[in-house]
Parts: sequence; C-alpha cells; structure tokens
Amino acid sequence: MPHSPQRSSQHPSQPPTYSAAVAPGALPLLGHGHRLLRGSAGYLSSLHQHGDLVAMRLGPTTVQVPCHPELLNQVLADHRLFDKGGAFYDRARDVAGNGLVTCPYRDHQHQRRLVQSAFRRPQLARYAQVMQAEIEFATGGWQPGKVIDAFPTFHGIALRTLGRTLCATAIDAELARSVERAFDTVLNGVFRQMLLPTPVRELPLPGNLRYRRALTQLHDATRQLIATYRAPLPQPDLTAPDPTGTGTGTGTGTEPDLLASLLAARGEDGARLSDAEVHDQVITLLAAGTETVAATLTWALWRLSQHPAAAEQVRAELAEVLPDGRAPGWTDLPRLGAVDRVVSETLRLHPPGWLFTRVTTAPTELAGRTLRAGTTLVFSPAAVSRHPAAYRAPAQFDPDRWRPERVTPAARRAFLPFGSGARKCVGDLFARTECVLVLATLLSRRRLVPEPDADLRPVPLATVLRPRRLHLRVAAH
Repeated sequence: MPHSPQRSSQHPSQPPTYSAAVAPGALPLLGHGHRLLRGSAGYLSSLHQHGDLVAMRLGPTTVQVPCHPELLNQVLADHRLFDKGGAFYDRARDVAGNGLVTCPYRDHQHQRRLVQSAFRRPQLARYAQVMQAEIEFATGGWQPGKVIDAFPTFHGIALRTLGRTLCATAIDAELARSVERAFDTVLNGVFRQMLLPTPVRELPLPGNLRYRRALTQLHDATRQLIATYRAPLPQPDLTAPDPTGTGTGTGTGTEPDLLASLLAARGEDGARLSDAEVHDQVITLLAAGTETVAATLTWALWRLSQHPAAAEQVRAELAEVLPDGRAPGWTDLPRLGAVDRVVSETLRLHPPGWLFTRVTTAPTELAGRTLRAGTTLVFSPAAVSRHPAAYRAPAQFDPDRWRPERVTPAARRAFLPFGSGARKCVGDLFARTECVLVLATLLSRRRLVPEPDADLRPVPLATVLRPRRLHLRVAAH
C-alpha cells in the first residue's frame, strides 16, 4: 500500500537520506504505460507516495523517477553525469535533430551561446510589442456570444508571435496551418513511438505512417520558413500584424533576431553552421514555444473560471493598472503580479512538458540505489509539483502561494516547469511574458466562460499536457 516515505533524523550537516522503491502495477510489454495513458502527469505526481526514487517501466525499459524535489534538483544540477538521452530524446531527435533542447552535454554550451543572445531583456521588450500586436489582431474582434476552441486558438497566436519575433517572419497562413497540423500529429505521436518496440515502430501501420508523413511535412515547412526568411523582401513594421501573411526578409535592423544570429554564426573552426544545424534550432524553438504557451493559457482560463476569488483579484488588478482600457505592455509587467501568480500556479499544477528522460554517463548512486552507466531516468516536473514537502495543500489552486512574502525556498525548488541548472529553458521569460500579456489583454476586456462540453482529461500521451476539449464563450466584462 502506498505510504509516505520516512527519513531518518540526522545532524543538519549530514546529507539527507532518500528512499528508493518500485512502482507497483506494471503490465507485460506495456510496463506502466497504461497508467500514463489513463492519468498522464497525474500518475507521476502520485509516485512520491512510494518513495523518493521510484523505478517504473516505460514499455520494455526500466526507468528511475526522482520524486523528491531535492533529489530531482540534484539530477538536474549535473547535466554531464545525467545527460540528455533515453527513449524520449531518441524520438524527440526525429523532430528537432540536434537542436538546443535535444543536444547532448558536449554540444550544449556552444549552442546555448548562439541562442541566448535572442532572449536578452532589450530583445524581450521589443518582442512584447509584437506579442501585443498579434494578440490584438487575433482577439480584437471577439464579440459576446462568440465561442472559441481554446487550445487551437492560443496555439495559432503563439505560432504567429514566435514566427514574427524570433524569426522576424510573418508566417504565411497556409504555412502556419501546415506547421500546426504536422506538430499536432508528431507531438501526439512521440510518446506512442517511444513506448513501441523498435520492430513495431518500423512496421507500415497506419499510426506509424501518419507519424512519418507528419515528420516530413514538418521538416519541409521549416525549410520553407527559412527560405522565406532568406528572401530579400522589404521590411515591415514589426508592431503591426500582417494579415496577408507575406514574408519579411532577413533581419530586423540593429538588433538581429535569432535566425539572423544563427545564419551569421561560426563554429569553433570558423565555419558557418550548416543548413541542417540552422534547421534544427528553428524547429526546436517552434516546438518549444507554441504548444506549451497554448496549453498554459488554456489551463489558466479554465482554472480561473473555477475559482471566482482568484479571477476577481485579477480583474481588480487590471482595473487599477489599465484604467483607460489600453492594452498591457512590457512596462506594465512588474505591476501585473496577480496575473503572473496565476501563470505560476497553472504551470505548477499543469506543467506543459511533463516527461523527459536523462541517461547516466557513468556509474553512480542515487537514493542509495546503484545506477549503471546508461541507466534511464525520468525528469518530470509533475513528479514533484504536488509534493507535500514543498507545498501546503498541494492539490489546491492557490495563486497567492506565490506572493513574495509567502513563497518558500522549498516551493521554488519544486517549481520546475522550465527545468533547472545549465539546461533550464532559455525562453522561460519569453513564454511567461506572452502568457501574462494574453491573459491581461483578454481578462481586462471580457470574460471567458467554459461551455458545458468541456473535457478536462489530458490528451493521452500527448507531448504537451493539455485538455482534450475546452470551448470558451466570450461574455461581456
């Protein structure tokens, strides 16, 4: 029977003792895949009841899941010993090649230097202008009574925003639809492909064929995006959406965007990055910066609809910060604390990326368990995001737990939707800025009420944790 692991009391100078356990209920061939299919991140968040380091099976592979926040931080702090690899990244590299998110330790520092320059605060201030323009363009015409399909709507906003900020490209409408369709199939298929034995993955089964076709479409669309960017077209005003969907040429002026930086970058030997290397970085950012933002916004609006006191606190703040009804911008962010806390609490309860893998590069010991080189570990923000050692009433939606006077060091260390350490998401502030601006814009002008047909069960084995269906009806403020 599940139990709360007990640790022996120790002298404060001694390291803590963690418990190791084996998750019950594995099935032949599937392992614990059936539990993930039914409960997704919810199952992972329950594993701490068995121990701090829990062994489970993903298909034929036995993996180790750190379920205590301090133990998981220990793993994330040593990305040389616990390198990116394993079943998840084997399949993720089908999508993103050797990009920043998927590359191993040996390539990471060089790649991060190339990408980091596009996420400095002066750049983010400019990106915020583009975000706001896209938000206004997408939502300005919403009238009371209109019903939107939340996740696809926010995915479209995130995709267009990413295209026009990081790549300085207004993505053609048909190209955007092609990317959305391909990502939907691919990202919903990564975990299924991960759990299948290699011989089964190679069979010409309908699901395998759809996955391969979508991969081809995604890579073709990314090459088209880069080709459009290279074309010497006139520069538009980046703060005004381009409803015609024409390309924008190369660069944005004195501050180069990410793609301009990548095209101008040199390797250690002085050579330019190959087309394949540029391609991998672009597709990495498209994958990491679209569905994750859309899922967070979708969950946040549902949570607020279920918690009137939190929603009223947000509305009161927006009335004070934006009394004239203007759109929020970069300089307003420090005063939008209630909105930001809603984003934090949503990310805690619904971390978009809920399962990643790491592989040990040398023998080591963790929680008293000897791990051989090549052992697969699961890094899951969900496994620690509701841990009672970090949060009071961990299952409760309580944005105020993130008030500066209330938040604890333990809570901060258990908050890992963007990872931690050297491999922490390079675009975390970009994503948070976009989420806060979208929520502030929408909630300062209107209410969004869930329709009765909502299905809040997570999409089975989707790469990004999102509800199966949430339609929102626009209502007067």
